Amino acid sequence: MFRVLGNKRRLCDGFSRRDWLHVGGLGFLGMGMADVLRLQDVSKGAAQAAPAGDRSSLDATFGRAKRCILLLPYGSPPQHETFDPKPGAPEEIQGELKAIPTSVPGYQVGEYLPKISRVADRLTVIRSMTHPFPVHCTAYVTSGIPDYTPALESRPRDPKLWPYIGSVVDYVTSRRESGVLPRVPRNMALPWKMNSRGGPKAAAVQAGPYAAFLGPAYDPVLTDFEGEGSRKSIKISPARGKKHEVYDPYAGMKPDGRFTLAGAKRRDSVTLERQNRRNSLLSRFGQARRQLDRNAESLSFDRYQQLALSLLSTTHVHQALDIHQESDAMRTGYGMNLFGQSCLAARRLVEAGSRFVTVFWDEYAFLNTDWDTHWNHFYRLKDRLLPGFDQGFSRLILDLEDRGMLDDTLVVWMSEHGRTPKFNSNAGRDHWSRVYSIAMAGAGVGRGNIIGESDRLAGDVKSHPVSPKDILATILHLMGIDAHTTIPDRQDRPVPVAGTGVLRPEIFRGT
Repeated sequence: MFRVLGNKRRLCDGFSRRDWLHVGGLGFLGMGMADVLRLQDVSKGAAQAAPAGDRSSLDATFGRAKRCILLLPYGSPPQHETFDPKPGAPEEIQGELKAIPTSVPGYQVGEYLPKISRVADRLTVIRSMTHPFPVHCTAYVTSGIPDYTPALESRPRDPKLWPYIGSVVDYVTSRRESGVLPRVPRNMALPWKMNSRGGPKAAAVQAGPYAAFLGPAYDPVLTDFEGEGSRKSIKISPARGKKHEVYDPYAGMKPDGRFTLAGAKRRDSVTLERQNRRNSLLSRFGQARRQLDRNAESLSFDRYQQLALSLLSTTHVHQALDIHQESDAMRTGYGMNLFGQSCLAARRLVEAGSRFVTVFWDEYAFLNTDWDTHWNHFYRLKDRLLPGFDQGFSRLILDLEDRGMLDDTLVVWMSEHGRTPKFNSNAGRDHWSRVYSIAMAGAGVGRGNIIGESDRLAGDVKSHPVSPKDILATILHLMGIDAHTTIPDRQDRPVPVAGTGVLRPEIFRGT
């Protein structure tokens, strides 16, 4: 084992703790906690028993990803209308949308994803993701934490939480490159602090993209979005049962919108010459400091210095975030909406040197009004969610490919869970973690690779269950970090970076 040295509750309206064991009228489909854990053990055993061919693919893909773009649609997309449609299912399961063929023979996606259907031959789609927590458990699916409770959902600084995967990548990389001053922060997130624009009652309290016991210095460096929506979208306030028309930037944004560093004003007065002098001075200081004893406190001090340099002194981040340097055709290709432009900014950030960039598709104006489709499901999907996803995601894949960057850039689309097979009384789909889908591309990931299968209702795993921890282990492997690596918690106990996750060599097949 390799060790890195160092030193008022809000749930979705109408969703209770009891719903953990009974969701959407289907219940847990006969599976208890012991069954879920057993599936995880089976999955783990299969990966550890990888044949020689798979072992070779693991060796060849280790460190293949120089950078990662993680797309996190908060609230969770439905598997039925995206990557796992069920054209043969009853209408009360299938719903309004049909399935269309893709560039992968025999594989179909939802009809509102025509652009993604044409890039399916660049993707690995996993249709058998599963875990036992049907709540907004962003912190669970993006860290190695072994267990989760509803209370943790709204406690982003709870000492029980484990570090976000982007923070892990940042931490390990900073220790490998001690004293190296990055041109841009290694770990960034946009368009804003998660949950901070969900209306007057939003308190940005959702656990997930935080560094936990690594300390706030390893939180993702955040941006802000300055701009206005260009198209109205109907949102329902569940507490009052009222409809609102809101200019939602995820539905469409005015072209003059821009991204800035959160809490940092642009310092145009800092000339390049002055900046170079600062870089030289700090570099020499860093060389001297590397001769000193590097305890946890001194390393943390170095870290804050590096962040201050990146955030307040250089122009690299501002330039990377300046999407107005792109052509109108490029910006339009990504979609003139907040998700599309965030994907474009993410490409610019990794191009400038960021190692891990997270794009949130977050709530706007009112809580529970975007991908968390407990009500008004099909209107929301057809009005803004699926078209924006289809255009932004597909354009990002093709843009990276055109620039020769897809082979060493990992792109991951994943969320907390999926949605129920059955509709509720509000014409919505509720939370469902028994089975859901994610998509990956680039940097050693197989092309045209469809992994796992759900049952005929997309309500349970039929074959090849995959845990979110396995995905974390696989992401870290691709980024050159062994899944068995440990980091010290506050008590200096070794914590595995991917928890119980194991590598899934099948993800690399077809590369």
